[in-house]
Amino acid sequence: MVDDQELVRAGFRLILERAGMTVVGEAADGLQAVEVVRDLAPDVVLMDIRMPRMDGVEATRRIASSGSGRTRVLVLTTFDLDEYVYQAVVAGASGFLLKDVAPDDLIHAVRVVARGEAMVAPAVIARLLERFSRSPAPGALPPVWSGLTERELEVARLVARGLSNAEVGGQLFLSEATVKTYVSRILAKLQLRDRVQVAVLAYESGLVRVGGS
Repeated sequence: MVDDQELVRAGFRLILERAGMTVVGEAADGLQAVEVVRDLAPDVVLMDIRMPRMDGVEATRRIASSGSGRTRVLVLTTFDLDEYVYQAVVAGASGFLLKDVAPDDLIHAVRVVARGEAMVAPAVIARLLERFSRSPAPGALPPVWSGLTERELEVARLVARGLSNAEVGGQLFLSEATVKTYVSRILAKLQLRDRVQVAVLAYESGLVRVGGS
């Protein structure tokens, strides 16, 4: 639990503990958060964005790049289409919540992220990336995608655009279960954690272009 306001931390702690979860540590800024995560290796970190000493974006980047692979970051924000949120997602956050989130939604979000899934509507991620990402100049397919089949590339493009498994299946005439299998293969081949990272990579590498296809 990372927030520079003690009252906010206390409120979230109370909600989570009443739901049977264990809050193993707290931090008042990003620098302290990195230290706490290194020492305690929690499953999920609730991370505020704007904090003194080190903001939540840089803290998320350090946690995601630490190599442990276990701890996932759920960003808390005031505005959902904020460039800071975009930066946090690119840095490795598995999703984000608005700070006025209802208690039941907070509990659900923590459980979803703890399972290894992304906690944000795919369409919201797509809107964030459309708004703030800077795709490279047109050219050949980036090498990072070379290990995927044509069908997997099709699925990756649609996932990056914010389509659900059911919607991807509808466009490609595949069952939802088949699309889920393709998504799992894509994550494994690219060594990515979730659909959020697929979307970020697709926009940042130019597989999907802002305003394009």
